[in-house]
Amino acid sequence: MTAMMRGGAVRVVLLGALGAAVAVGGCASGSGNGPSGKALANGESCGSIKQQLNRLDAKGVPSSVQAEASGKKLSGQQKADADLYNRLLNDYLGARCHV
Repeated sequence: MTAMMRGGAVRVVLLGALGAAVAVGGCASGSGNGPSGKALANGESCGSIKQQLNRLDAKGVPSSVQAEASGKKLSGQQKADADLYNRLLNDYLGARCHV
């Protein structure tokens, strides 16, 4: 193989690697528009949903979700927080933000 042919092959390999990195980076950006992901509501992004989930996690809402699932009664605010947590989690997973 001549030096010019090897240089061309190296360029093709580098362009392929760059293309793969861009594709993976797009998935990791959390755009929420994966191949089978649903679109997010206006103003929502994977990042904003993740922030809301983290805030609810810090408040201990997952334990309320579990309590509700096991049939325990929740206060009005606990139920509202649990419902919001479930909606956000469904949106996050449905938009394939976790991928």
